[in-house]
Amino acid sequence: MSQPQSHTRPTGLAIWLIIAGVIGWWAAFQLTVEKFNALEHPGTKAGCDFSVLVQCTENLDSWQGSILGFSNPIIGLAAWVAPIVVGVAILAHARFAKWFWWLFWLGTLGAFVFVCWLIYQSIFVLLTLCPWCMLTWSVTIPTFFAVTVHLLRSGVWPLPAKGRQVADKLMAYVPLMTIAGYGVVILLAQVRLNAIPNVWHTLQILFGWA
Repeated sequence: MSQPQSHTRPTGLAIWLIIAGVIGWWAAFQLTVEKFNALEHPGTKAGCDFSVLVQCTENLDSWQGSILGFSNPIIGLAAWVAPIVVGVAILAHARFAKWFWWLFWLGTLGAFVFVCWLIYQSIFVLLTLCPWCMLTWSVTIPTFFAVTVHLLRSGVWPLPAKGRQVADKLMAYVPLMTIAGYGVVILLAQVRLNAIPNVWHTLQILFGWA
C-alpha cells in the first residue's frame, strides 16, 4: 500500500532549484545577448567564441539553435524562472499538490530530454562545444535527477513504504549520478571531438598559461 506524501519542505532541493535556476537563467541571458549582438552586427565574433571547437556562434546560427522558430535561449529565459519560483516558495513553507509536482517533473523531464538532444547535436552534428550551453547542461542534469528522486521518496509516485525508503537514501547519490552523467558527456565529446586536449589548449590560451 502506498503511503501519504512526506518531505513537504525539502530545503536542500529548494536551495538547489534556486541555484540551478539562477545559473541556467544567466546562461540563457548571455546567449540571448550574443544572439541579439550577432543580429545587430552581422559577421562579428561572439564573446564566447574561443576556438573552432569551443564557441557559441555555430550553435546559435544553426537550425538546432532555433528549434521552435526563435532562438533557444529565449526558452531558457522563461523556463528557468520556474525552478527559482518553486525553490523560493518551498523555503517560504509553501506546499504543493501532487498534480503540481507532476507538472513540474514533466517540465524537468522535457528540459532533460531537450538537453540530451542538444548534446547529441552539438557533439555529433555541429562538432562544437558552446560554453554557455554546457553550463545549461551542467545544471539541467542534476535538477532532473533531484526532482525525480524527490517525487519517488515523497509519495507523489505511489510507491510502497520500502520503495520510498530506498528513494530517500538515493537522494544522497544524486551528486554521484550527476558525475556519471557528466562522465558520459565528456566521454562522447572526447571520442568524437578529442575534446579534452582541445579544451585544455583553449584554456591555456585564454588564461595565458601557454
